[in-house]
Amino acid sequence: MSEPVRVLLADDEALLRGTLRLLVDATPGMTVVAEAGTGREAVTFAGTHSPDVVLMDIRMPELDGITATAAVTALPDAPRVLVLTTFDLDEYVYRALRAGASGFLLKDTPPVRLLDAIRVVAAGEALLAPSVTRRLIAEFARMPAARRAPNRLDGVTPRERDVLTLITRGLSNAEIEQHLHLSRGTVKTHIGRLMTKLAARDRAQLVIAGYESGLAER
Repeated sequence: MSEPVRVLLADDEALLRGTLRLLVDATPGMTVVAEAGTGREAVTFAGTHSPDVVLMDIRMPELDGITATAAVTALPDAPRVLVLTTFDLDEYVYRALRAGASGFLLKDTPPVRLLDAIRVVAAGEALLAPSVTRRLIAEFARMPAARRAPNRLDGVTPRERDVLTLITRGLSNAEIEQHLHLSRGTVKTHIGRLMTKLAARDRAQLVIAGYESGLAER
């Protein structure tokens, strides 16, 4: 039997934390290991309780969720961070992912989808809804070219660049297979090499690398 997914709840609303705890603890294969009411507590507890996933609010006292996310993802054996917020704003989406978050959900997300998101992020995948991807593309289309980092792709092969371009546009592995006429194993190999070359922890980090290299506009 596999170990349960260990979850840290970080939100300044005690009532919401209590509701989330009941939901997570009632789900087979998951357990809440700690609750944090401030961003600073979230960073501390992430280091002491070894969660697999941190459910992180954006607006919290002491440290905001984005600053806390950056600190949590910099820890040794860092957990994945799933940002959960009421604020569906472009600036938060980009800043949270740039800080190292693996996903972004609104607090009105149905419970079943939230639990699925925890599983997805715990497995090392990224959770990027198409609406989020579209907004990120729009954001980078407005960004001056001087702020981008095309040299980040030095050492990436042409085929890996093709795969990264499609990841940046939000395509799934199955869609990439069809688009490039590649096998599932070949796509996974290219993605693994991209993660190594770009020092990306997960798919969300690959998306950010693609945006910053201008691939969203190809």
